[in-house]
Parts: sequence; C-alpha cells; structure tokens
Amino acid sequence: MSVTLEVAPAGDAPGLLLRPWQAGDLPDLVAAYQDPGMRQWLFHRVADEADGRRWLAEQEAAWADGTRYAFAVLGESGGPIANMVLKDVADDRDTAEVGYWTSAAARGRGVAPRALAAVAEWAFGLPRRTPLTSLVLMHAVDNTASCRVAEKAGFALGEVLAPRPPDFPTEGHRHLRTA
Repeated sequence: MSVTLEVAPAGDAPGLLLRPWQAGDLPDLVAAYQDPGMRQWLFHRVADEADGRRWLAEQEAAWADGTRYAFAVLGESGGPIANMVLKDVADDRDTAEVGYWTSAAARGRGVAPRALAAVAEWAFGLPRRTPLTSLVLMHAVDNTASCRVAEKAGFALGEVLAPRPPDFPTEGHRHLRTA
C-alpha cells in the first residue's frame, strides 16, 4: 500500500507531506535519534546506521502485513522532521494505538498535532473488516509537550496510568480519540 497524506499550511505553519519511510531517509532518521530530548521519551533506540536500516526494514515489513503504519513527516526542506505511527493494528479489533516523535528542529512549530490529526483521520477511513472506532495515545505524565500535542489533535485525556517499571517508571496518560 502506498499512502501519501497532505496537510495544508495553517497560519505561519508550513504544509506537510506524510508518506511511508524510505531507505533514503536513513541519515535524517539517525540524526533525529541523536537528540537527547527525544531519546528521553522513546522506548526504542536508533543509535547508528545499522540500527536505522533495521528500523526502516521493520517499518516496511509492518506496512506490508498491515500491522503498523509509520509515516515520515516531511517539512519545508523535503526531509523527514517527524514520525507518526498507527500501531497495534489488528483487523478484528476496533481500536489501535498512535505514537509519534518530532525532531528537535521541528518542535514548537505545530508539526506534531497537525500530522497526528491527519493520521487519525486516515486511520478511521481505512477499509477493514472491523472499522476503527477509537485510537489510543499514551505518554509519560511528565512529557507535557506530548500532552499538548494529544489535546490539540483531538485526543481527550482518559486516565492516568500507574507506573510499570522498569520500562515505564513513571505514571502515564492515556488519551483517546473516537471516530
């Protein structure tokens, strides 16, 4: 499946193009993961080009089997500045999860909420045996930027989650958006 999503410019925020990750995105992917501010919140790591190639191959395989859809978000420069993902997709379930990260250079410019809203709308329109009726977004409670992104993209705070060490040592927020 080849999907391209376009997000129109809004005010001072430029238009965005979302598409599946490609092999040529490797340098931008590895560079984004070098940011300590981003690594602080992510469970998975891309430390070098070998990790990046594995990550890209995993995303391509997941697109092919329909279980995960990772979008590279392209900005004005034409290179990836963010990642939006629809994950935990199963054709017999009416809910899935979304996640994202934004490179340091793109933060605070309205990229994440606009791209996330576009992916949510696309997800709700996917042709499936069991249509998606809700999307879940989870983040650490102290990741206030992610909380703002969720709210701006139409994900209401649903509950506070208890810590689950060692992977999730602090409380979390579970946001929900319905179709």
